[in-house]
Amino acid sequence: MPTSWSGKIRGLRWWIVVIVFLAAVLNYVDRQVLSALAPTIQHDLGMDDRAYADLVNLFLVAYTIAYLISGKLVDKLGTRGGAALFVIWWSLANVATTFVQGVRSLGACRFMLGLGEAGVWPAASKAVSEWFPAKERATAIGLYTMGATVGATLAPSIVIPLSKWTLPGLGEGWRTAFLITGIAGFAWLVPWLLLYRKPRESRFISAEELSLIEEDAGAENTGAAWTWKQVLTYRPVWLLLLGRLLTDPIWYFFQFWFAKYLHDGRGVSQDALTMTWMIYAAAGVGSLTGGWLSGLGVKSVGAPASRLRVMLGCALLMPVAWFIPQASSVAGVMTLAVCAVILSLAWLTNITALVVDLVPKHSVATVFSVVAAGSTLGGVLMNSVVATMVAGPSTKPAGFLDEALRTVCGPLLRSVEGRGYAPWFTVMAVLPLLAFLILRGGGLLRRRA
Repeated sequence: MPTSWSGKIRGLRWWIVVIVFLAAVLNYVDRQVLSALAPTIQHDLGMDDRAYADLVNLFLVAYTIAYLISGKLVDKLGTRGGAALFVIWWSLANVATTFVQGVRSLGACRFMLGLGEAGVWPAASKAVSEWFPAKERATAIGLYTMGATVGATLAPSIVIPLSKWTLPGLGEGWRTAFLITGIAGFAWLVPWLLLYRKPRESRFISAEELSLIEEDAGAENTGAAWTWKQVLTYRPVWLLLLGRLLTDPIWYFFQFWFAKYLHDGRGVSQDALTMTWMIYAAAGVGSLTGGWLSGLGVKSVGAPASRLRVMLGCALLMPVAWFIPQASSVAGVMTLAVCAVILSLAWLTNITALVVDLVPKHSVATVFSVVAAGSTLGGVLMNSVVATMVAGPSTKPAGFLDEALRTVCGPLLRSVEGRGYAPWFTVMAVLPLLAFLILRGGGLLRRRA
């Protein structure tokens, strides 16, 4: 880490975002252990695809609950303490998964994992709002979002080999993967607690960098934190929440179901599923490219308008997803999926940046957490729809969550029952354009009264 004789760290804001990037890597490695090893774990614990979908939904329900709480907690505790709390929590949850004895205990651990993992994202957005000027924010968000995709890229290559190891007393090898990936989170705390402070409180920042960070702060640093009434009556909160509810399921599908699609629908073996690293590498490319492209237009049209331009381009190109089930080879599937993921993550980077652009720093984490709750709600719906498409009618009594979804979405679920993965790829092709029309038509950039 380059320093001068005075102990100041050059480009400290970029070192801060590197540490946030590493938290995102750990976050996604830990959550992807289950999906990377799904065929093996399903066999060992006697789970069918509906049980697998229920586990994913437990994680997402907890994620949604945590989002609604964690943003306010991060704004209250501060970025430094809030992020540390959540990393410790989810690392302990992943370690606990090592010792599960069945589907119920696995579900409990996934629920606890979801409660912890959601909190790092409001903290990350708040870190960007504290450490970056507007012209660099989307790039910074793209960098830490790329950490998620790098984590997902590395996960199959890390956890599948780890699952071949059997440590004394642990039983099946997949338990080793949960143990080691969970322990890794505690090492992250050292650089985070050492370096992270608000810019004006840091002894490592230079005067020049502090001036750059604060060059366009203006009103962002003034006023009291928003009340829940202010948050919930701010039009962009609901528009962005709906936008993420509609479009985040695309990325969730690639995280939780694409490996199963390759295995079940395309005949790819468990060991060969390491090829999914290409999907997550593509997500990293999309995150960085989306942030870089919108950053180019900040000076000419303003940050929010520049984000929307990039999002429109992504929406117009997303119909490439429709061709995935039409491809005649696995190579064709992977090529088309890579394109769809690049577009999806470029979109996600910019819709995330819009929160930081439109909300004062003192309330960024709270607003981000409410908006992001739409993401997980969309993920829960996607899981139920895809499970119904793939598994067909259930032969087991429906649980509480399934009954709730059937009550609300019964006709939709019945219309796709047993039809396989193909209808989902058609839905993915049109969701971003629908979301864009809602954002633009709903007056996202209208000034707050």
